Amino acid sequence: MKIIDKLAWIELKNKSILSTKSYGKDKYYIPGGKREVGETDEQALIREIEEELNVIVDSSTLIYIGTFEAQAHGHTEGIIVKMTCYSGKYSGELKASSEIEEIKWLNYSDKDKISEVDKLIFDSLYKNNLLD
Repeated sequence: MKIIDKLAWIELKNKSILSTKSYGKDKYYIPGGKREVGETDEQALIREIEEELNVIVDSSTLIYIGTFEAQAHGHTEGIIVKMTCYSGKYSGELKASSEIEEIKWLNYSDKDKISEVDKLIFDSLYKNNLLD
């Protein structure tokens, strides 16, 4: 079994969650990405969010939300994505980078538009009355 180690930034507004769709992808994803060698959760998350959304997440405000594992979307069976999730305040204006086709606020009813691991995250947020 292969595990893809990723981090995700949970940004909620009016019980909706910030999601992104990369060019060439058919699903929306919670913003974040893969850790580079030697990076901490904090370093990887801050770098990825700045690269994708052109904002700076304040490391002093990071709150661990949870870690979720599921079959990786678009990969062969048995490749698992492990998504470690944090929330945190940010500075700047959300703006899609060159790799991001669209930024969208999704609700629980949009689960058909997201990957398997994100469905688990949506379920957890919904259960905790953080997502409508």
